[in-house]
Amino acid sequence: MRILVTGAAGFVGFHLSRRLLREGHHVVGADSVTDYYATALKRARLERLATEPGFRFIEGDLSDRAVAQRVFDAPFDVVVHLAAQAGVRHSISAPEVYAQANVVAFLEVLEGARRHPPRHVLYASSSSVYGDDTPQPFREDAPADAPVSLYAATKRAGELMASSYAHLYGLPLTGLRFFTVYGPWGRPDMAYFSCAEALDAGRPITLYGNGELARDFTAVADVAEAIVRLLPLPPGGARPHRVLNIGAGAPSRVLEIVAALEAGLGKRAITVNAGMQAGDVAATWADTTALSALTGFRPATRLTDGLQEFVEWFRGEWPAIRSRGA
Repeated sequence: MRILVTGAAGFVGFHLSRRLLREGHHVVGADSVTDYYATALKRARLERLATEPGFRFIEGDLSDRAVAQRVFDAPFDVVVHLAAQAGVRHSISAPEVYAQANVVAFLEVLEGARRHPPRHVLYASSSSVYGDDTPQPFREDAPADAPVSLYAATKRAGELMASSYAHLYGLPLTGLRFFTVYGPWGRPDMAYFSCAEALDAGRPITLYGNGELARDFTAVADVAEAIVRLLPLPPGGARPHRVLNIGAGAPSRVLEIVAALEAGLGKRAITVNAGMQAGDVAATWADTTALSALTGFRPATRLTDGLQEFVEWFRGEWPAIRSRGA
């Protein structure tokens, strides 16, 4: 198939693109390569993808209509829209960036797909849409109308936009509510990664919520597997739109992450307790019944195994990438 993956220089986009290329698909990757975190890491991911047959890359901001039109210059069999401005806390200080990247850019992707309809459009949403008062485990049919951060609000806005395009144009769309994805080649701004860096350097680790915050940590390989299985399964009906949880279904406390990293790196953490941060939720927990029923797949990577894979990458490849600077 000819597949568009937006956000191909990003964490999930890189892993998905590499998986698709190794299965023989043609992948067009699009990314604006912003400096929200080290662009050296994004460039290193792109360098790896460039070694795979069938990969073509377009650099540009999809919120720019001219760029979006260039990306959608020909039809795709499938579109996977992963490009976004990530990060809950950063959305409090830079709201305009989130509106542009997560709402305007998605609108341009929807317009491109409307002009050249693919068989299926999958797009990244987030577990953040559930807010902090939803019964756990989170089910897709639970209300998602009380986001506690602007990041979550932009992701919920994307779901509503997708639903309207499905209704108006019959465009088959699947929203992917990701739950705290982790693994090799990950984002340095995420807690498990920053904890590993602090632990390795002997710096104190700040534990927000006293380390009791719980997240449904999901291995990136499981996320890629779930997406691959969903590609040939577009929704049907008068309004062909659905949202699905992509999570491990097993929340873990941040303290457990620190302990696993201590074991993997062979070092003892120095910790400092702190309160909750604005925009954070106490816990996330995915009900993956719908994903399993549809695809026959349920993420099953054990947290200790997934973190050990990350530690091996962190020790083996990250130092050389980090030395390249920003």
